Amino acid sequence: MECNGAKVFDVVSVGHLCIDSILLPGSATPFTVLGGSSTYVSFAARRLSARVSVVSKVGADFPRAYRWWLEQEGVDLTGTVTDEDAMTTRFELKYDNDFSARTLRLKNNAGPIRVEDLPDSLRAKVIHVGPIAGEVNESLMERLRGSADVLSLDPQGLVRRYDQDGRVSVGPLSDKRVLSIVDVFKSSLEEVQAVTGVSELEGAMKMLHDSGIKIVIVTLGEGGAAVSVENTIHKVPAYKVEKVVDPTGAGDAFIGGFLAEYIRGEDCAWSSCVGAAVASTVVEGVGPTHFGSQEEILERARLLYEKEN
Repeated sequence: MECNGAKVFDVVSVGHLCIDSILLPGSATPFTVLGGSSTYVSFAARRLSARVSVVSKVGADFPRAYRWWLEQEGVDLTGTVTDEDAMTTRFELKYDNDFSARTLRLKNNAGPIRVEDLPDSLRAKVIHVGPIAGEVNESLMERLRGSADVLSLDPQGLVRRYDQDGRVSVGPLSDKRVLSIVDVFKSSLEEVQAVTGVSELEGAMKMLHDSGIKIVIVTLGEGGAAVSVENTIHKVPAYKVEKVVDPTGAGDAFIGGFLAEYIRGEDCAWSSCVGAAVASTVVEGVGPTHFGSQEEILERARLLYEKEN
């Protein structure tokens, strides 16, 4: 689709593409893979035939193979800037034996995505802002608000704090003004508690609605997700897989699948089941290497939907 000669994307994901080093239970050495919320969101939406683009910043060390991989998947990279003087954002991830906990360490940060980095013709049905290392600020969010029908936010990279060795913890959201311009909010339970300062799930979700957010999604790992629309909370179960290989990116895949269906006019219940279905395929492989086919995703979504309705 084009608008005044400019291409209109279904889903634009804003946030750093990165290089992840993932140490999984039972592995002696880590797997090095393409990472970042934008990767998982884009791959999920593409599996559902959405037109997608990524706005990001990478360094000169960003592997050509990763760029080729993204483009082969149909991800538009015209909004991805290469800073020759920067190093691509890198994280080390280490999981406990039962995946109950994860240690995250920031090794490199490519720096902020600036307003001037955005394509002049940027236009999308939905823009999902998924920073992973503080690369987004309010000015950028304001500019993105004017380029999308729907603005979605995952605040993970805005609530992360780093010690001198790069180890990640979670702290409060420093600038809550961004919440007032967001339509869809997605986060983990720990992150929504950090953003709102409210420990109880329903209270935290209500506070976000009071900020003006229409849809609040909190992913709960094996517990599925809680989706709140107009202060009515609907629980979406996780699709049970035979074996979880790597849970990295499951929440990002969820929102990618959700948004791809939501912008087509599907209701939140169905869109959430599709999100859960995409997430279930991702965890069956390492990093973003295992996304199911569209047919497999929709079949899993139908099973979840029929179970709940």
